[in-house]
Amino acid sequence: DPTRHPLRADAQGLQAFTSATLEKAFQVSADNPLIGTEGRAGLLQTLGKCVENDPTHFPKSRVGSLIDYLVAQHGKSIPAPALLRAVLDALGSIWPERLKLHGKELGDVWSHSGLAPAGTFESLVPFHKLSQWLTYSLIEPLLAAGMNVPGVENLTGLAEYRNGGLVLDSGLISLRNPSLASQAHRPDSELVIEWRALTLVWLEKIAEEVRRKLKMTASEL
Repeated sequence: DPTRHPLRADAQGLQAFTSATLEKAFQVSADNPLIGTEGRAGLLQTLGKCVENDPTHFPKSRVGSLIDYLVAQHGKSIPAPALLRAVLDALGSIWPERLKLHGKELGDVWSHSGLAPAGTFESLVPFHKLSQWLTYSLIEPLLAAGMNVPGVENLTGLAEYRNGGLVLDSGLISLRNPSLASQAHRPDSELVIEWRALTLVWLEKIAEEVRRKLKMTASEL
């Protein structure tokens, strides 16, 4: 009964979520606009259907029961790569349709012709920015609940615009053709794919240098 548990993120409540509810919560008005509320609400509704239709990962039809699934698999020590894998497997269907492989939505994965012909497995470049962001966000509450999450250093940084802007604005990378900076580029363009991939490489190099200076290991920082 959603009236008894109005804040519970279960399948029924998520599917009933509307853009009007979102706008009220974020105090949206003509003087305080928020772009894309319909799309955001639609994503939550899709999440509700995903939770309802996947009793394996969501045994109690609640978003949080993904943790019950992980505990059943790993006990109270959940490796970070296993947490990411669960997020990818459980929530892959909520993202807008992009590339598919063997009928499965790949999410934040793109094809680059410099690796192999388009449509082949070898041409794919995976980023999974939002899925990794969500994985990182889950780690702190899991630790607070008394669990252990080893292997966080085996995940990557986030291939998103702030980190991409850092490596570009600091001069770590630059455009071979500067005139391309004045043009718009689609997310699936090879220029953007290369930019995001280089961002991850440089984040790793920056992390190595910071750890060296602080005399800390990868598991510590």
